Amino acid sequence: MLRLTELKLPLAHAKDALRPAICARLGIDDGELLGFSIFRRGHDARKKSAIALIYTIDVEVRDEAALLRRLAGDRHVGPAPDTSYKFVAQAPAGLEERPVVIGMGPCGFMAGLLLAQMGFRPIILERGKIVRERTKDTWDLWRKHQLHPESNVQFGEGGAGTFSDGKLYSQIKDPQFHGRKVLQEFVSAGAPEEILYVSKPHVGTFRLVKMVENIRAKIIALGGEIRFGSKVDRLDLEPAGDGHQVRGVLLADGTRIASRHVVLAVGHSARDTFRTLYEQGVYVEAKPFAIGFRIEHPQALIDRARFGPNAGNELLGAADYKLVHHCANGRAAYSFCMCPGGQVVAATSEPGRVVTNGMSQYSRAERNANAALVVNVNPEDFPGDARANPLIGIDFQRHWEERAFVAGGGNYDAPAQRVGDFLAGRPSTALGSVIPSYQPGVRPTDLSSCAPDYVIAALREAIPAFDKQIRGYALADAVLTGVETRTSSPIRIRRGDDYQSLNTRGLYPAGEGAGYAGGILSAGVDGIKVAEALALDLLAAPR
Repeated sequence: MLRLTELKLPLAHAKDALRPAICARLGIDDGELLGFSIFRRGHDARKKSAIALIYTIDVEVRDEAALLRRLAGDRHVGPAPDTSYKFVAQAPAGLEERPVVIGMGPCGFMAGLLLAQMGFRPIILERGKIVRERTKDTWDLWRKHQLHPESNVQFGEGGAGTFSDGKLYSQIKDPQFHGRKVLQEFVSAGAPEEILYVSKPHVGTFRLVKMVENIRAKIIALGGEIRFGSKVDRLDLEPAGDGHQVRGVLLADGTRIASRHVVLAVGHSARDTFRTLYEQGVYVEAKPFAIGFRIEHPQALIDRARFGPNAGNELLGAADYKLVHHCANGRAAYSFCMCPGGQVVAATSEPGRVVTNGMSQYSRAERNANAALVVNVNPEDFPGDARANPLIGIDFQRHWEERAFVAGGGNYDAPAQRVGDFLAGRPSTALGSVIPSYQPGVRPTDLSSCAPDYVIAALREAIPAFDKQIRGYALADAVLTGVETRTSSPIRIRRGDDYQSLNTRGLYPAGEGAGYAGGILSAGVDGIKVAEALALDLLAAPR
């Protein structure tokens, strides 16, 4: 099998245009082309009037060796890599120890699924509820101002990624094609097959719910066990060298589960878990993250700015964007988690705090585009000494979330401000033509009280700069909604090359909460890596 990259065709090309284009590009007759499949499809929109589709094609030809010799100098033609997944281990019959996975988000359920596929019968512990019940609880906040602290956007089956745009792309290095394994499992669970080849795949919240249910069923069918409403209170540790060895986990209800191999796949909002681990002596360090607001524009404005006369084309779909500006105060302001045709959602997991996030359905058909517009913050920005208290970033997040709660009226409504007012430094007393999508509701106000001064200054400089890249970005009636604090984990639980905690043997910190992923795909990939390392270590351990 050969791989042909960078094959460009016009956006409006005929459905049967690929085959002759492949033959022409390779310089072969039609009879020599035995078959082909699309590995990746993206687009080049730099020339809005002449947008091109860009294909990566896996090709089967009659005489592959001869073609490779003839095109030896062509960097866009070569052998197709083997992207099939190969299991690193298989549990022997009679193995008694069962690994424990804490968390049923993308990292946790991929780690659990892989362990189950290798025969290790994992026990997965999730503090929240099954995804259908969790969805109902989440709607209580969005519609009734009622927060369920253990069942919300952050906690429950599927993790925070369930209530998101369902983006399935990442910039991580993935030489072993673990990301392909994740996507294939998602397709097997009900995701559309197009996620295997479109350059920026997504599935949306409603489809994610069904996929998560199907993955759960698969894990159980393979011998795994999933326990919901099972909050881990602490680890059961014993002294070992200069640190500890995991012996099991202790649940909040007093239950002890014995295991010397535990995957910690909690999300970045499991703040109580982080504190407990730190108090137990697990090595934790503070790390940078970013805070800011959600910004909303009419999706049609973004489509026109990005695609020009091709706005609305079915193959292009709703336009997205990725922006960054290096500010005079030394900060970087950038867009994050852009959700085309989506909505801003209430994402707090703690009473008395307001947190925003974004989500879209598969159709991306809502009127507004939204994205986090955030500015980097570092441990030295936090009040106090991050070396003495590595959890200090959590206190920093909570402070601004509480300020947003007060500014929003103290009932989980979010504070909001028109972009024109924000840039002019005056409070908003009313909203304009852009209707905010945040539920349960917004309160027009002055957002400058909801983030540090340097964040406000950076965003006031960045928005006009972004307007030069996307005409209309500084639209006076565009809406900023606060506050976005949970872009990534405020801590990292350091691990070694064996994926185990630096000072706690048998503990495998993984995914977003531990500081090793940023999104559904990268979290799933990290879950696979950790499961592989755990399986090999478990088999090597004396029994």
